[in-house]
Amino acid sequence: MTKTIKLYEIAHSRTGDKGNIINLSLIPYIEKDYEFLKEIVTAEKVKMHLKDIVMGEVTRYEVPSIKAFNFVCTNSLLGGVTTSVSLDTHGKSFSSALLEMEVQFPIECD
Repeated sequence: MTKTIKLYEIAHSRTGDKGNIINLSLIPYIEKDYEFLKEIVTAEKVKMHLKDIVMGEVTRYEVPSIKAFNFVCTNSLLGGVTTSVSLDTHGKSFSSALLEMEVQFPIECD
């Protein structure tokens, strides 16, 4: 069985920016959830989830030694910090947007 949850229920995220590129970390609160996230949170699904704010490619990097992921999203900041008139020029709210993604999480049956 599964239940629908949002990523913020099992993981946290931070963002960083460089020009018109944003990086999003995704780190499970519990290390054992890393394998679940590895299967379900693909670059393609992140791209689809953030389709209104990420105009370029999304690349996922896996960091198994620390049970984390890094998503690099190109063409994401409306030109970058120095050229954008966006309210969130550094893209700090992207982590909140990512964590709103809904996934089907397995639940144990008694």
